[in-house]
Amino acid sequence: MSVELLSSATQLPTADWQALDTADDPFVGRTFLGAAEETGAAGADLSWRPMHCVRRDADGRIAGLLPLYLRHQSFGDFSHDWQWAAAWRQAGLEYYPKLVTGIPYTPSPGPRLLLSRQAGPETATALVHAAIALARDTGASGWQCLYAREEDLEPLRTAGLILRRGVQFHWLNRGYRDFADFLDTLTADRRKKIRREQRAVAEAGLRIEVRHGDTLDAELWAVVHGHYRDTFLRHGNHPAFPAAFFQRVGRALGPRMVVFLAWQSDRPAASAICYRNGTTLFGRHWGTAVACPGLHFDLCYHRGIEYAIDKGLRRFEPGAGGEHKLARGFEPVSTWSAFWIADERMRALLARHLAREDGAVLDYQAELARHLPYKAGV
Repeated sequence: MSVELLSSATQLPTADWQALDTADDPFVGRTFLGAAEETGAAGADLSWRPMHCVRRDADGRIAGLLPLYLRHQSFGDFSHDWQWAAAWRQAGLEYYPKLVTGIPYTPSPGPRLLLSRQAGPETATALVHAAIALARDTGASGWQCLYAREEDLEPLRTAGLILRRGVQFHWLNRGYRDFADFLDTLTADRRKKIRREQRAVAEAGLRIEVRHGDTLDAELWAVVHGHYRDTFLRHGNHPAFPAAFFQRVGRALGPRMVVFLAWQSDRPAASAICYRNGTTLFGRHWGTAVACPGLHFDLCYHRGIEYAIDKGLRRFEPGAGGEHKLARGFEPVSTWSAFWIADERMRALLARHLAREDGAVLDYQAELARHLPYKAGV
């Protein structure tokens, strides 16, 4: 077996990417990662230095890949470690650089240890140990494997990484016939509020259209990107993805990118960008050029639920945060990240901190579950 490091996702040939089991995740692949890196969203200016780890067998065939970035800040990785740097400084240590396995600006749980269909579990173990060795070689404070799916946790845990639980809100399809059937499972008060929000959108003269990524031309993408960019800026955030990123990814992914457009006359006034695979819709970005009560909820949540039901998808993951999603039928679920810490003293301190945090997160999750908007018995 041999290990090599790649400075770009596009350095790995398409055939090798296709040999990896990515679980049809739209974010873990040459298209999304390569576009993010080559359009500057995940570039050096924003502290994303690709160091993707590839493992090959004795015949040179790809056995596995671990996406890796060397980072000197935490913006855009959703690691929720902003206070940790101060703790490291108090201990006389430097927190940055750190090594990160994750998808830039995309806190979506998914595969992180990408194995070929012929590889055995020893390849996953080898990738984990290669990441730890790389963290040591680069002088990183540690390695973070962010938003890993549960199938990837065992080799991480076995190698001594500390697991951290988070909470997101996901909608689960329980065999609904249509959106009205879903609404019928909600309490009367919640059902009325959702219908009122949808009426407000219709009465504002907005028409909702569903498009796929390869059906938007450059002019329309410029408008949609403007929605995304301006909404980020209004809230004091940095819109990392340029219009070229969405054009490139939309063209390549086609129906695996879903765009909800709210048209006002002959011009889109708001948009929501989502991705999908065969089982799940992933909500990512939204923006609007108009003020309309209920538009955000309708475009980003209600339409996504309706789309998931229509396409027979099993779940809808609308992104990080947002307790307001609970009232629209999204349920609290656990997410998992794992941390290897180079300094033994800080490793022990972090392990104790995350153990205490886990109890609080479980209590929080249980409390949220008591406030789901479904009728009794549903």
